[in-house]
This record gives sequence, C-alpha cells and structure tokens, in this order.
Amino acid sequence: MPGSRSVKDTLETLYRRLNRREFVHPDPLEFLYHYRRPPDREVAAFVASALAYGRVQHILTSVAKVLDVMTPSPSAFLASSSVDRLGVSFAGFKHRFTTGSQVSGMLAGIKGVLVRHGSLNNCFLAGLGDDGSVFGGISFLVEEIRRNSPEPLDHLVPLPRQGSACKRLHLFLRWVVRRDAVDPGGWVGVPCSRLIIPVDTHMHRVGLCLGLTERRSADARTALEITEGFRAMTPEDPVKYDFCLTRLGIRKDGGLVGLAEKGR
Repeated sequence: MPGSRSVKDTLETLYRRLNRREFVHPDPLEFLYHYRRPPDREVAAFVASALAYGRVQHILTSVAKVLDVMTPSPSAFLASSSVDRLGVSFAGFKHRFTTGSQVSGMLAGIKGVLVRHGSLNNCFLAGLGDDGSVFGGISFLVEEIRRNSPEPLDHLVPLPRQGSACKRLHLFLRWVVRRDAVDPGGWVGVPCSRLIIPVDTHMHRVGLCLGLTERRSADARTALEITEGFRAMTPEDPVKYDFCLTRLGIRKDGGLVGLAEKGR
C-alpha cells in the first residue's frame, strides 16, 4: 500500500495517544473492568458485545440492566439459574428489536456451553482449526450457544457462515483475547495474530480511505481484506489499532482525512 510506512507511524501515534482507559467511556467495553475473574469476564463480554448495536447510551443502559441482575458473578448466576428463572429474570427487557426472551435464551445457551465445555474459551478452542483464522472457533461457539438456547437468537447471535462481518462477535474476541491498557483479555490459547478486525460503517470507511479494500459492502470478505491490510503493518496483532480508530469515529471521522492523505 502506498505510504504504508507513514500510515503505520500515524497509527502508532494514535495508539499511544488514544489507547488509554480514560478514553473508553462511552463504550460497552467498560463493563468488563468490573470483573477480575476470567469466567465472569467472558460472560459479561459476550453479553455486552451481543447488545452493542444502536445508540451508545441505549447500549450502555441495556447492558447494565442485564449485568446488574447477574452481579456480582455472571458465571455463578448462570450456574445457579434454571431456564425458567432466566426467563423470569429478564421478562420485559427490550433493547431495540432484542427481547427479554432472546436475552434469556442466549444466557441459557451460554449456560449450556459452560456445562459442557467448562468455559466459552474452551468451547472456542474446541472448534479452532489450524488454518490461521478464528472462523472455526467462533462458528463452533456460536453454534453451541444457539443449540443450547430455547429461543431463536436471530440477529442477537449471528451465524458467521452466513457471510456478514459479524462485527460484534469479533469485538468480543478482541476484548477477551487481547491484553493491553484497554482490552482486558483473559482467554488463553488464541494468538492475537488470528483476530479479525470488527467492521462497521466507520471501519469500512477507514479501510476505503487507507486503500485496504475497494469493496462497497461491509461484509465478511471486506473484514478479511481490511484485516490483511493491518496485518501487513502489525502481523502479530492486526486489530491493534481498532480502539484508537473508533475514537476517531466518535469524533466524526475528522482524523480520517490525514490518514487518507498518508495512504496515497
């Protein structure tokens, strides 16, 4: 990519300046900091990422409503909750077009995974192939959650094989796999080098501005192309710049103009 050296230098500067916990709010990632134990953090991360669509203030309100019920230990709450109790606990919940029955169904699905595999991390590893991608692992995890759910989960827990970018699933993986000043990590056995960039309309614009993709739809193929572009800069951690670039999105993409100039 033309100008890739100067682009990487600019991204490194952004990372040093913006990849700090003080810049996390408002972001559903902030809920993960409440949980020190990986078993609790991975459950909280899946809940927070699943509901991470729509206006950010509504996301924060909805995630808080779910996790408040499960405090202080989401994993212990699931271990002690029947499917019926989950249904009662989240009756009346609504987040845009996600209903309380879907949330309780998702949690029942997670509970089933925990019973069978011991953790979401273990389930993911059971499906992870040796092809260098996370596709097998995240597909298996999603299929296990959906199989154990009494409710159709539809948009709430999407199937990667259907070809969408699955931004929220890859956001979940970034949170639980990476560990730095912002991402708390907690999972083992998954190299950061395998992660895929979470692609939404903002990250799609970033990819277009930097010449990492020419595709006009923000789908799975686009996410892979953008990831490969970042992997050329940081092979060991292709999603390293995701958080700092989303801060530019919150600031109305003003910083993309300079990045685009360097990418030409």
